[in-house]
Amino acid sequence: MRSNPSDYEMIAPGSLHAIVSLLANEPGVWVPIAGGTDVMVQYAAGKLAARKLVSIWNLPELRCIEVALGEIRIGAGCTYTDLRGSEVVGREFPLLHRAAQWTGGVANQNRGTIGGNIVNASPAADSLPALLVYDAELILVSARGERRLPYADFHIGYKKTRLANDELVQAVCLPRRFSEYFGYARKVGARNAQAISKVCIAALGRLADGVVEDVRIALGSVAPVPLRLTQTEQTIRGKAIDSHLLLLAKKAAAAEIRPIDDIRSTAKYRAAVAGNLLAEFLNRLSSEQAGSERGRVKGILAQWNRLSIDEATEAILPCCGSKAWAQGMVARRPLGDEAALLAASEDTWRNLTPSDRKEAFRNHPRIGESKPADSSSTQSPSAKSVEWSAQEQRNIADADSAVKIALANANQEYERRFNNIFIVCATGKSVSEILGILRRRLKNDAETELQEATEQQRQITEIRLRKWLQG
Repeated sequence: MRSNPSDYEMIAPGSLHAIVSLLANEPGVWVPIAGGTDVMVQYAAGKLAARKLVSIWNLPELRCIEVALGEIRIGAGCTYTDLRGSEVVGREFPLLHRAAQWTGGVANQNRGTIGGNIVNASPAADSLPALLVYDAELILVSARGERRLPYADFHIGYKKTRLANDELVQAVCLPRRFSEYFGYARKVGARNAQAISKVCIAALGRLADGVVEDVRIALGSVAPVPLRLTQTEQTIRGKAIDSHLLLLAKKAAAAEIRPIDDIRSTAKYRAAVAGNLLAEFLNRLSSEQAGSERGRVKGILAQWNRLSIDEATEAILPCCGSKAWAQGMVARRPLGDEAALLAASEDTWRNLTPSDRKEAFRNHPRIGESKPADSSSTQSPSAKSVEWSAQEQRNIADADSAVKIALANANQEYERRFNNIFIVCATGKSVSEILGILRRRLKNDAETELQEATEQQRQITEIRLRKWLQG
C-alpha cells in the first residue's frame, strides 16, 4: 500500500541553527532527512512511520570536506559522489573511497549522504566498516552545543544509536595516520553495486620484521550492527602470517560474528564468506612484505602511464577484452596504485554498454576450449590473454572426456538460449563446480543471466589486472 502525501509534512528551514532549534523545541517530533534515498523507499512501500520531516539537504555547514594537519572532517551532508571526487579521501582513505563506489547507482550516490548512512544504521551499509577501521569520530550537534563521540560507540543495537532526539550528525572526523597501512575492502552481494551486501569487509594491516604489528578489521551484514573484530585482531597481532594463523583467525572471527538467515543469504554462507575474506586479506597483507609489492606495482603503473594512448590501450586490453573498457581505463590515467586501478576498472566496467560487455565475453574461450569463441573477431587475442585463459582453466584441462563432453553440450545449450558464450570466473573452481554453475544458470531469464555474466567478467578482469601488475 502506497503512502498518502497528505499524511506528511516536510519543511526546509534552510540553516543549521534553525533546524537544531526546531529539534530542541519539539524533540522526537521532527525527523531530519538529507538525500532521502531510504525515506523514499519506505514512503513508496507505505511504511514511513515519521509524519513530520525536516530537510537538512544541501546545508553549507554539512556539505564540506575540511583538511587539517591531523585529521579530515567530512560534513555529514557530503554525498557519495562528493567522497568519490575528493582527492584526499581517495589518497588517504581508499577503503571509504571504494565503498562510496559500491553504494547504490549513480543517482543514489548523487543523493545519499555519509551522515544519512550512519544514522540509518543498517548493519549492511557498505561505508560503515571503513569508518570503524579508520577510527572515525562523530561530531554531534544540537541547540545544547557539540559533542564528539567515537564512531565505534555510536551503534548500540539493530537500528539503534546514541543520537539524541534533538541532535544531528554534523561531521565525520578521520585521523590522518593510516597512509602506511595496507588496505583491503570487498563487498559480496548479488551484484557489485545497487545490491545490499551479503557480507562486506574493510581491513587495514601493517607488518614489521615479518609479523603483524597492527591490524584493524570490520565487517558488515554479520551482526546487528557494523562490527569491529577486536578479539580477532588480538589473535592476529604479533604473529607471522602462515596457515596456522589463518586457521586461528578464522576461528576467532567465527566466534565474534552473529550472522542471520534472511532474504539475501544464510548465516552459514555469511560465516564462510567472512572467514574466506579475512584469510584473503591476511594473505595479501603478507605479500606486501617490506613494501616491495607496492614499489613494483607503482613502477609498472608509472611506465604504463607514460605510454601513448594506443600503446596503453593494447597493453591493458588482455585484462578484459573490451576495447571500450581499455580505452576508458587509458582515459583515467594517471593511476598510481592497485586500489586506484581496480576502482577505475569497476567504474569503467559499470558504465559500459551491453554490446561493449558482450565484446569482452566473446574474447574469452569457451569453458573447456583454448581459443576465443569469436573466431571472426578482428581483434586477435594477445599471447598474454591466451596464457591467462590457460591458467584459469587448468583444472578443466585435466578433466576426463565424459566431463568435457558434458561441458561442450552444456555450452552449446547455453549459446542457443542466450546467444552468447558462458562466462564464469574459473580460477580456483573444480570442473564439477563449473558444470554445476553452468547448469544452474541455464535456468536464468535473460536479464538475470546478463547480470551474472557481467559480474563474472568483472571478477575475471580484477584477477587479470592483479596478474598484469605482477609484470
